[in-house]
Amino acid sequence: MILNDHQIRELCLDTKPQLPLVAPFEDGLVSTSADGQRIISYGLSSFGYDARLDRSFKIATNVSPLTVVDPKVEHSAAYIEHHGDEVLIPPHGFVLAQTLEYFHIPEDVIAICLGKSTYARTGIIVNVTPLEPGWHGHVTLEISNTNSLPARVYAGEGICQFLFFQGERPDVTYLDRGGKYLGQTEVTLPRV
Repeated sequence: MILNDHQIRELCLDTKPQLPLVAPFEDGLVSTSADGQRIISYGLSSFGYDARLDRSFKIATNVSPLTVVDPKVEHSAAYIEHHGDEVLIPPHGFVLAQTLEYFHIPEDVIAICLGKSTYARTGIIVNVTPLEPGWHGHVTLEISNTNSLPARVYAGEGICQFLFFQGERPDVTYLDRGGKYLGQTEVTLPRV
């Protein structure tokens, strides 16, 4: 069953016996900044939660000693670190980033992430694997630019929407098996 706004709110505000589903939590969609400027919305929506982009980025570059990208090989040299209120993604390139929000996924919930339509309509694709039951952390996002021009994305504004599905608790959760991306607090490169 997909969770709606009041069910998501309950998991975010009623933290007994678990930690909040999303923190910090915004109870409703925010579409203007504190100074009244229009922004890409974030917060609770009808059947999901629109997460914000944090200020830390790893920009993929072809300026490295690598000749091939291999998820089994450490390749931090293939990225340039950037911190700021926005980042330019090179043409046909991508960045790794993270959500500003920290997620605690209950043992009977799985979350699926989709990109926001404002970015999708400009050729920006957001990719995340499911947030499995028992997982917690800041979500590492892969943001691809399908354009032949550089593309800008904004920290502190909405970047993607998480949908939450509830079922029976599985035999083994991500927490039970000690998943390798558990509790991440920074943009995380592939691990084997």
